[in-house]
Amino acid sequence: MENKINFTIPAETITQVNEALSTIATALKPYVLALSPEERQELPKMSDKTLPFVDKALDYLSRAPEFAPPYMNVEGLQNDMTVYSQLMPLLRQVRILSDNLDDTTMEAGAESYVAALMYYNSVKMAAKMDVPGAKSIYDDLSKRFERSTPESVETEA
Repeated sequence: MENKINFTIPAETITQVNEALSTIATALKPYVLALSPEERQELPKMSDKTLPFVDKALDYLSRAPEFAPPYMNVEGLQNDMTVYSQLMPLLRQVRILSDNLDDTTMEAGAESYVAALMYYNSVKMAAKMDVPGAKSIYDDLSKRFERSTPESVETEA
């Protein structure tokens, strides 16, 4: 396996990023929501096809407001689209960062696991050859590969 993660991140960089993320979260806190999975599922979704429709509707609404139903909150619609337009570029940037962090941690985890497996297999071979100290290391590491057996089901007699 190619060693793509051939670096460590300086502690100062991690601290700086954590502080920046905290600043971002604090700044946006009054303006972000947390939806339940049910709420997320029930909401109609804005998509690349939907956005031009909503933009056209807003344009027509400004040109022909007489067609707006009296119960419609026109200012609310305008505010909603302003917030959407403000947050989407941020969301895209955060998604790119999230994808890159996910890819990097996946690679680092895979490289770590493969190296640990190499060590484990070496210890396993050493334990088979009765090399002093290898058996206790092998016994401890081999717990990772133990299969759990289904618990026996008690039946009433």
